[in-house]
Formats: sequence, C-alpha cells, structure tokens
Amino acid sequence: MLPPSLFTLESLGSGRPVGFTLLSMPETKPAKRSAKKIVSKPAAKAPSQKTAALGSTTAAKTRRMGGDLAPERIAAILRALDEAYPNAVCALDHKTPWELLVATILSAQCTDVRVNMVTPELFRRFPTTGFFRNKAKSIKGAAQAVVERFGGQIPRTLAELITVPGAARKTANVVLGVSYGLAEGVVVDTHVFRITRRLNLAKGDTPEKVEQELMRVLPRDKWIDFSHQVIHHGRQVCVARNPKCNVCNLEQLCHSKDKTWHS
Repeated sequence: MLPPSLFTLESLGSGRPVGFTLLSMPETKPAKRSAKKIVSKPAAKAPSQKTAALGSTTAAKTRRMGGDLAPERIAAILRALDEAYPNAVCALDHKTPWELLVATILSAQCTDVRVNMVTPELFRRFPTTGFFRNKAKSIKGAAQAVVERFGGQIPRTLAELITVPGAARKTANVVLGVSYGLAEGVVVDTHVFRITRRLNLAKGDTPEKVEQELMRVLPRDKWIDFSHQVIHHGRQVCVARNPKCNVCNLEQLCHSKDKTWHS
C-alpha cells in the first residue's frame, strides 16, 4: 500500500544522481505485519551440544545414504538455522508494503545498511541523492503502476507483483513474504545463492534455477524464514571469502570444498 505521499523522479535521462518531487496521494492503512519491529542483525548463536550431536549423527547418516537432499539432513539444517537465528526478519527498515517495495528496489547492488540510511529521509519527503537512472525509472514506474493498475494497493500475488517495474521475482517474494506473510517463492539473493550451493541444496547457476530447486526440497512453511536466516548467516558466518566454519553450527552438515575448518 502507498504511504500518504508518493514521489516521482526528475532528470531521469541525465545519468546523474537525481532528486525527488513529491505528489500528494490518498492515505491508505498500513498492513498489519508492517508494525512488527525489525530486528536487523540477530546475533548468531553458537551451536549447542545437542545441535552439534544431531548434526554429527545426521551428517553420518546422510553420507551413508549418499543423499545431500535426504529429508533428515534438510530437517537438521532447518533446526540449526532456527537455533542460530530465531528472530531473523527482513533487514530493510519499512512501515508499509510500498516502503518495502521501494527499499527492495533500491537494495539492488547496494547494502541494506546503506539503503536504511537513505530511506528515512526519502520517506519523510526530504530531497535525497544517490539514485541513478535505472533505479529512479523503476521507482517512478512502480508508483505509476501501483496507482493506475492496482488502485494504490500493492498486489498480493506473485503474478501481479512481477508486472510492476522494478519488482522481479526476488523483490516480489520479499514484499509478499514480509508484508503479507505469503510464501509464493523463496527469496534468493547473493547470500542464499552462495550458501545453498555450498550446502548442496541447489546446483543451479542462476537465482531463478536455485529458487525452483529450493521450492522442491524445502517445506513451504519454511520458505520465508529460511531466506531471512540464510541471509543473516551469510553476513555473519558463511561469508564469501574465508567463511567462519569454526563457529558455524552447520559445519558438520556441510561438505563444501572451500571450508576453512573441519571438526
């Protein structure tokens, strides 16, 4: 849903940072889930003795079975993520589905921390800079589409939401999952892409292929939380270079060739 004010963007063709001009829009009621407090960086909990033992037993069993996608192994991975990140939620600050849509569009090739520094000013109508032509055009197009085709309401289906400029599958999955609690897909960002391939949960060479693989092996009721948890895990532990395997509670379930430590 759109906030009381919506902005358009000028100087789109210049290629330079652009500012925002605000238009008055009808006020709409925020979604119920949007009032939930955002916990941007839940600390990763060290693996408990129970989880370590379960991981060791499950890892040995799945090796004997020869299947990384064995239900027992996937269940063990999900338990470990639940234990390490019980409160993991979307790291983008927002109050309404519209604000989340804009923030997610802006997060492309940019950190959530940086986006969270900019959006409060943007959403309070203050001029801002740093948005180049592609993102500016996406946000302007998204605003027009939501007003003209969806009556000022953010769509609640994947099929509709991906028709909004700037809202590809990842963005649409973020908005549907966080704002409406609807699991129509799995969010696959750079962290989810990297870690699920390290864990051999997926082998696809594109985010779209990885998402389809994850949708086949993960319980649907875990699709939303799984992505948030893996994203936090990727930022804190399973980083791209020199992953911190010595403090990872998935270590005994992981057979990645680039592990930096083995128990």
